[in-house]
Parts: sequence; structure tokens; C-alpha cells
Amino acid sequence: MTDPISDLVTRINNANRAKIQTITFSSSNLTSSIAEVLKQEGYIENYKIISHDKKKSTIINLKFKNLVPVIHGIKQISKPGLRVYQECKKLPYVLHGIGTAIISTSKGVMTDREARKNKIGGEVLVFVW
Repeated sequence: MTDPISDLVTRINNANRAKIQTITFSSSNLTSSIAEVLKQEGYIENYKIISHDKKKSTIINLKFKNLVPVIHGIKQISKPGLRVYQECKKLPYVLHGIGTAIISTSKGVMTDREARKNKIGGEVLVFVW
């Protein structure tokens, strides 16, 4: 697999459309960090990393309210062919601050609000709303 973030985004979108609560995908440090940010922001219920035969997998439990997914949309911004970097002052607002941008910085993966608060720019990975 060349792009684990794309796989994660696609699986979440497909699971939301099919109203499936649990998804499983191959784990990496970056996708685990994104799952942690999604949990902190309240977009998912929980996630768990399982290792078997030298391979790691992540299981994510998506959050639903009255059979409606909490994640209304998720979109990958930075791709392997076109990386998107922004400085602190130019970090994007998702839906005028209603959504969340997940940023990979030198201090780790965090939300756009945390990056602005810490005055750190970085690579814009994903928009979630």
C-alpha cells in the first residue's frame, strides 16, 4: 500500500455510508496518531491496535447518533503526489471553524486549533466535519 491515509479516509467514508460501526485497516504510526486525534475530538468512540505475525492492525469503532454518523465528511488534503504545507498564520479553517483539520507538525499530529495555539505550521493531512 502506498498511501495509508487514503486507505483510512476511504474506509471511514464507506463505513459511514453503509452504517458499519467497526473498521479494520493496517496500522502505521501516522494512522494511529490520526485515530488518536479523531478520538480526542469526539469523532470516533474508540480505537485499538492489534499486532499479529509482525503486522499491526487498527480497529476503529465509529460513533453514531440515532443511526446518523458523527463524521459527516472526511477528505484527504495532502497526497503523495502533492504535499500541502501551511505556516501557522495560514492554517485552514474547516467550515469556518466547525470542522477540524488534522495537521502533522514537528511536535506531532494535532488539530488546527492546537497548532494555532502552539504557533506551529505543518503538513495539512485531513479535513473532518
